[in-house]
Amino acid sequence: MTCSPFKSTEEKIREAAKRVFLEKGFDGATSRDIADAAGINIALTNYYFRSKEKLFMSIFEEMFQLFFNGIAEIMNKPIGFREKIAELIDHDFELLKKNPSLAIFVMNEIHRNPDRMATSIEVLKKVHHSQFEAQLQQEIERGAVRPITAMHLMPLIFCNIQFLFMGKAMHMKMWQVDEVGFDAFANKHKELVKDLVLTYLYEYEKVT
Repeated sequence: MTCSPFKSTEEKIREAAKRVFLEKGFDGATSRDIADAAGINIALTNYYFRSKEKLFMSIFEEMFQLFFNGIAEIMNKPIGFREKIAELIDHDFELLKKNPSLAIFVMNEIHRNPDRMATSIEVLKKVHHSQFEAQLQQEIERGAVRPITAMHLMPLIFCNIQFLFMGKAMHMKMWQVDEVGFDAFANKHKELVKDLVLTYLYEYEKVT
């Protein structure tokens, strides 16, 4: 992927930095890597962003918001809970299909430096204070779904999709499939995850 010649130098640097950081992380990337990917002199990279750390934080905040903002919007949508679960799975799937390195990047950088989450606390508040948890509790109280906390339910929804793309190269090697084969496998897996989560929630033997 090459940068458009009509983009500004700053935009070229950001696009190149995004690709390099997603591939190598903060520790593995160098300013030289970013400058080479942007096709510019390294001095220009330092001129526009002063340091690798400042450029990284700009990219990290963008990726963090991309990762979580869409989730918060769906959690607050005025739709049924079953539909909301399916939509969250669809959203996570489409996001990671377009950005397969995103989950690894965000999780690795938070693991490496948990304080990075402090810069995106407003995004996390949107998720934590969404209507999702209250809606789940309402479903539990009326006996529609299995009793479960949002803290347990969210990993069930997201981890089964995220690991699919985090392990994409491994899946392709292990099962000897090409990109077309992986796409078909991934689409089928998404539907299996929906069925798994919704069946677990809605089809259970109620204790009386």
